[in-house]
Amino acid sequence: MISLSKTVLKEIYEKDYYLWLVQTLELVKNRNANELDWEHLTEEIEALGNEQRRKVKSYLRQLLIHLLLYRYWETEKTYSGRGWLEEISNFRYELQLLLESGTLYNYFLKNLDEVYIKARKRAIQKTKLSPSVFPEKCPFNLEEILKDD
Repeated sequence: MISLSKTVLKEIYEKDYYLWLVQTLELVKNRNANELDWEHLTEEIEALGNEQRRKVKSYLRQLLIHLLLYRYWETEKTYSGRGWLEEISNFRYELQLLLESGTLYNYFLKNLDEVYIKARKRAIQKTKLSPSVFPEKCPFNLEEILKDD
């Protein structure tokens, strides 16, 4: 790899993000800490963590919405139940992949109640059912949320 100054690497970041990633990875592998574009590298690492947490909340919200629909929207279950089960399976799978990280699992536990409130609100909007149909507190335990079947 050609030795790059920090200034050149910062310019690459603005013009060709993928090339910046390749160059930065090479510098990290070679332990060339003095040549790293630390400003953008720390931004990118922070963004990766934020994205992972956002995914946990997003998949959990979608999973909870579909669990609520499946359990409480009786009039549509005959027509949509199979599709809801497919979505439940997909969202569980994606969430389980993320939750292999202990840190993200703890984040999931910490945010479950907050995400449930948002999922409940969306289920109410979608179904037009009375809010009283859906419990105010999450009615699903961890096993029901994460089990595979």
